[in-house]
Amino acid sequence: MKSRILNLIDWLLRIVVAVLLLQTLFFKFTAAKESVYIFSALGAEPWGRIGSGVVELIAALLLLAPRTVVLGAILTLGTISGAIFAHLTKLGLTIAAVDDHGELFGLAIAILVCTVVVLYLHRSQIPFLGPRLFSYSN
Repeated sequence: MKSRILNLIDWLLRIVVAVLLLQTLFFKFTAAKESVYIFSALGAEPWGRIGSGVVELIAALLLLAPRTVVLGAILTLGTISGAIFAHLTKLGLTIAAVDDHGELFGLAIAILVCTVVVLYLHRSQIPFLGPRLFSYSN
């Protein structure tokens, strides 16, 4: 059983990640110039933009539901890892065309760190691995 402090940290991090994921949906689903530019640069406009928005919506909802938090965290890690990889290989840390000053990359790193902590806090619930590797925890 988690302590009250860990439970509070867990919920706070899950809410932060969900809010960050959900706030990007407006830009992706309304074809904001920043999103269109990014996914055009990646050769994935419009399907990559819309598809990643749908995946992020699902991940955010899963993170907020106590029974599916691990699935949401795993989905978030996959999605945000793809975003970070795109920044490191194709987009750059700063997207000059949309004048973001590295904010999008910074948010991606923040989401990654918060999600890793959430997954760590729920490590015993990880399907297949959790009960075997972390039977001494939670």
